[in-house]
Amino acid sequence: MKKRAIVACFGAIILMATPLMAQPNKEISPQERCPVCGMFAAKYPNWITQVRLGNGTVKFFDGVKDMMAFTFNPASYGAPGQTAQEIWVKDYYTLDWFDGRSAFYVVGSDVSGPMGHEFIPFSSAAAAESFRKDHKGTRVVRFDEITEPLVQSMRHGHKMR
Repeated sequence: MKKRAIVACFGAIILMATPLMAQPNKEISPQERCPVCGMFAAKYPNWITQVRLGNGTVKFFDGVKDMMAFTFNPASYGAPGQTAQEIWVKDYYTLDWFDGRSAFYVVGSDVSGPMGHEFIPFSSAAAAESFRKDHKGTRVVRFDEITEPLVQSMRHGHKMR
């Protein structure tokens, strides 16, 4: 009997915790605009990224570059006092959502995003390095190596596709 009670308690804890486990939004409204550039993010499904703020609001972006600009300065883009609680990106090859803080990003490749130069996200170092070699990337960086000056340098010469 004691064993059943323990198993039941453990099961209840797991069920209660499940909604708290972070998950990206799978659906995006066609009217959802990137708060940084104003583009309709849903038009670029392979490039969409998202940030869940401390207040629960989800912001969608048309690429990692604009998402990073937002995370460095949310107040400039309509979210004063907010910080990113969750950051979601899509692996360039698989298009699977994963935690953007764990990503490997290729910088300086010959592949352009919706607005030109872009950080290309991968869930594995091997995939990022392979892509870097195949697409003339200059380097692979981790999330915590991306600086505001690096983001701003990539925002020069935006060209909409």
